[in-house]
Amino acid sequence: MKFQRLALIGCGLMGGSFALALREAGLVQTIVGFSASNTTRQRAVELKVIDQACASVAEAVQGADLVLLAVPVGAMHSSFAAMRDVLQPNALLMDVGSTKCDVIAAAQATLGERLSCFVPAHPIAGKEVAGIEHAESQLYQERRTILTPLPKTGIHRLQAAHDVWAAIGSHVSTMTPEAHDATFAAVSHLPHMLAFAAVNAITSQAQGAAFLDMAGPGFRDFSRIAASDPAVWRDILSANHAEVLAQVAHFRAALDQFENALKQGDAAALQALIQQASATRAGWTLQAGNACRANDDT
Repeated sequence: MKFQRLALIGCGLMGGSFALALREAGLVQTIVGFSASNTTRQRAVELKVIDQACASVAEAVQGADLVLLAVPVGAMHSSFAAMRDVLQPNALLMDVGSTKCDVIAAAQATLGERLSCFVPAHPIAGKEVAGIEHAESQLYQERRTILTPLPKTGIHRLQAAHDVWAAIGSHVSTMTPEAHDATFAAVSHLPHMLAFAAVNAITSQAQGAAFLDMAGPGFRDFSRIAASDPAVWRDILSANHAEVLAQVAHFRAALDQFENALKQGDAAALQALIQQASATRAGWTLQAGNACRANDDT
C-alpha cells in the first residue's frame, strides 16, 4: 500500500501529524496541503510536513489518491463542496472530525457521485496545543481510530482506510455514526463542557483569582481539558448539540442527587453517591488504544 499524492486539507496538528506519519512509514510519495491561512501553508512547507502548498482545496485535491480533511467540523461542508468536481473516482477521502452525523450529512449534501470515496474517521488523539508546529509522526501510535462507514462505502475502500490508520500505529474500530456521536457526547463532549463551565464559575466570582492561586493537583487534573481550542470545541458542541443536551439532562439529574443530599444534611446518602462513583471509576479500565495524552479525548 503506497499512495502517490496525499492532499492535506487543513495543515494543523492533526493533519500535519498524519502527513508526517505517512511519510515516515514510506506510504506516500508526494504531500500537498491547503489551509485557509497562507502563513500556515508556508510554515508547513518550511517544517517539511508538506512538499507543496496549494492555493485552494481544489488545487490540492486535483490528482490525489488520498485526501485527508483535517479542518474544524464547521468547515467540512464548504471543503467537501470545493473538492467534489476534482476528486478522483478511485481516491480515498477521510476526515478527522470529532462528530460524525453532521459531517456525513455535509458529505451527502455535496459530494454527489464521489460520496463512495468517503470513509468518515475519528482518531482519538491530540494535544492541548494546536498548530502545525506541534505536529509529530507518533501522534496516532497506540491510539484508537474509529471509522463510521456509510451504506455506500465499498468493502475495499473501508479496508484501505483501516489499513492506512493501522499502518501508522492506530487501533482501528468501526461504529455507526449515531453510536459514535452518542458515545462521545457522554465521555468527551460533556466532560469538556463541564470543565469549561467549572472554570468559568470560579472566575466569575470576585475572589476567583485568589481561589485559583490556591488550586492544587486535583484542580489541575480536573480542569486540564478546559484549555482546549475554543473554535474547535465551539464547533464540536454545536454540531453534536442534541446528544450533548441529552447528556446534560443525565448530569443534571445526578447533580441534583448530590445537591439534595447536601441540603438535607444526609451524610449517608452523600457517601452512597460518592461510593457508587468511586467503585465505577475504580473498576474502569482504559481500553487498548485509548491511552491518553493531553487533550486526546476529542
